Amino acid sequence: MSNKQALRDFQARLAQRLQAVREQTQIASWLAVDCAGLGLLLPLSQAAEIFSPTAMTLVPYSKPWMLGVANLRGGLHTVVDMAQFLGLRTTRPEATGGRLVALSPELNTNCALWVDRLLGLRSDDQLTRVAPSENRPHFASEQRQDDKGRLWQVVDLDALVRFQPFLDIVN
Repeated sequence: MSNKQALRDFQARLAQRLQAVREQTQIASWLAVDCAGLGLLLPLSQAAEIFSPTAMTLVPYSKPWMLGVANLRGGLHTVVDMAQFLGLRTTRPEATGGRLVALSPELNTNCALWVDRLLGLRSDDQLTRVAPSENRPHFASEQRQDDKGRLWQVVDLDALVRFQPFLDIVN
């Protein structure tokens, strides 16, 4: 009899926790990453999974920032070095460092971005909007600043995957 009561208590606690999670508002809005020293904020709604570096197949005649194609959970994804794409470096990143941030399936592209470091999650209340510097591409028009004074570039991943230079991978 006590086992049944313990099970009921456990189920009640579990139901309370699930309800609390459903009622909680999403605090974090951004995945903060570093690309060659530049802080980028990727919207959590547009990013999917994070992967450790994995074997990639090179794609002949592609732009240098197109690192190759990788098998991520059974799906083939193009891998783009975000720092090279943004013109922040000219060489391939170290194979042992970095992470792959897969884009949300809702963006209808099998793509992962190579970032040098993950810097955690950020919420809007941790960041202040800053007037963007001029000549930014439309996918990177907004900037934010944290309480330590670091500038962060917001990247609209949906706009990025529709940006013609991003789509033009042939060298």
